[in-house]
This record gives sequence, C-alpha cells and structure tokens, in this order.
Amino acid sequence: MAKGLLGKKLGMTSVFDEDGNHLPCTVIEVRPNVVTQVRTEEKDGYAALQLAYGDKKIKRTSKALIGHFEAAGTSPKMRVREFHFEDERDRGSEISASEVFEEGERIDVAGVSKGKGFQGVVKRHGFRGVGGKTHGQHNRERAPGSIGASSTPSRVFKGMRMGGRTGGRRVTVKNLAVIRILEDQNLVLVGGAVPGPSNSMVELLKRK
Repeated sequence: MAKGLLGKKLGMTSVFDEDGNHLPCTVIEVRPNVVTQVRTEEKDGYAALQLAYGDKKIKRTSKALIGHFEAAGTSPKMRVREFHFEDERDRGSEISASEVFEEGERIDVAGVSKGKGFQGVVKRHGFRGVGGKTHGQHNRERAPGSIGASSTPSRVFKGMRMGGRTGGRRVTVKNLAVIRILEDQNLVLVGGAVPGPSNSMVELLKRK
C-alpha cells in the first residue's frame, strides 16, 4: 500500500518547459480527497486513510454507504480507496494534491485500461498471420495458426496466445514525472500517457 490520492483523467495535452522542450502530458483532475475512515495500528493492525472522490447520487448509493459517508460529514462518493499515510488526519478532513505531491517528482499512476472487447491474435498479440496468400492459402492472413500437437500431449498448454477479451484490466504505469500542479484549478499534469479513457478514475501513487 502506497501513499497517494484519487483523481479523474480528463485527457491529454502538451506544455513547454523552461528550456523550450515540448512535453506531452495527461491532465488529471485531483480535487481534495475526503478522509472517510482512519485505520490505526491499535485497532486495525495497520495505519492507513480511506479516501473518497467524486460525487455520487444518493439514489444510487446503498443505505449502508450513505450512513458511512454521513459519519464522515460528506456526501456520497463514487470511489473509495485506502492509502498509506503515516501522519494523523481527522475523519471528514480533506487532502489536496499539493500536500502529497511536488512538481518534478516521479509517481506511479494506476487505472483500468480501455476495454476493446473480443480481439483476434493480430491485434491482441501482434501476430502477422499465416503465410500470406500464396501456396493455396485462403483467408489466413489474420489466423492464429497451429495451437498445439495432436495425440501428444492431446491438449492445449496454458498460456497459449489466442484471441480473447482485450483491455479492461488494472494497469499501473510507473515512473511518470509530475510536470505541473495547478492548485487553483485542482489539476495535475503528468508526463506521458496513463491508462483508461477520459473521465475515468485513476490513482496517483507516490513511489516507494
């Protein structure tokens, strides 16, 4: 468990640094995260803070969660995650991006990658197809080819690269630079691309 915050990916843009270098970056909205629960060594066996982000409609929230958020003095939230914080915080307090991150430091960003549905081996694994159109081949340009022997071992080995559902998995991109923190706009500009589509939730994690 790392120290970090929750945010929302808005999209990509580019900025220039002091030396005139053109830097592609991802814009992440990091509004102040609300502390909804405090974990302690004495009670829970570990120290952490449960942070919540993103407003959610009351009618789409269970009664148990409504009571949980009311106890923290906040409205229902979309996402709740635990992060490692050694300093003590009160339940219901807020943590901003500038309190956790600094411009120029390296962080990890985790999110759910874009779902691409069921894809073949060419798009999923970069296969080139089987033999082209010569020597009697027909409609084999994007085929997977052989997937194993026949009588021995009479099965397909686990891990065989085949067609299947692509994307939609948790991905962590490591060692990204924090280019700028626009505190008045609640924005953090991170160098490079981060997983997930626009308006998806991401986790900004400090590197250990």
